Amino acid sequence: MEDVDIAPIATSAAAVVQLDEEAESTLDEPISVTLKRDLLMVFEKFFMVLIPRLNNKRILHDWDLWGPLILCVTLAMMLRDTARDDQKSLVFSGVFVIVWCGAAVVTLNSKLLGGTLSFFQSVCVLGYCLLPLVAGTLIIRTLALMSLASVPVRSVVVLLGLAWALFAYVTFGCIYV
Repeated sequence: MEDVDIAPIATSAAAVVQLDEEAESTLDEPISVTLKRDLLMVFEKFFMVLIPRLNNKRILHDWDLWGPLILCVTLAMMLRDTARDDQKSLVFSGVFVIVWCGAAVVTLNSKLLGGTLSFFQSVCVLGYCLLPLVAGTLIIRTLALMSLASVPVRSVVVLLGLAWALFAYVTFGCIYV
């Protein structure tokens, strides 16, 4: 048998161990620090959807699904409350499934067309772009409490929310497509 030179393997393994020691570990930090950091990232992405700008590449590299989950559950709960009693669970689950399956389909389509966003980055962007729709739903619910939510008013609020969400997504998406 031939002798195998393991020096390159040992050198690369030592480099990996050295890199791991130099990398900042978050495993030992308190939960409060982790929650604070994650909530700050979520609110930073909310702000980026509220005021879309083209210089937000760094934020998309740190994708997360906490914000989209919060927005999806909030939207589903608000829409569920407007449904009849026998359809509340159906509306909640329908909104939840449509949002996540729709995000997966749009992401898959983007990947097949040559988009450069990863799957989870794209789902993250789509999820955060629900913020204008959640805000519009909250506005409509508030107007309904004051008996001001006529069909034309609700239509305008929904169209503005859709336009805002689309503008935010296009602003995010034009960086990577």
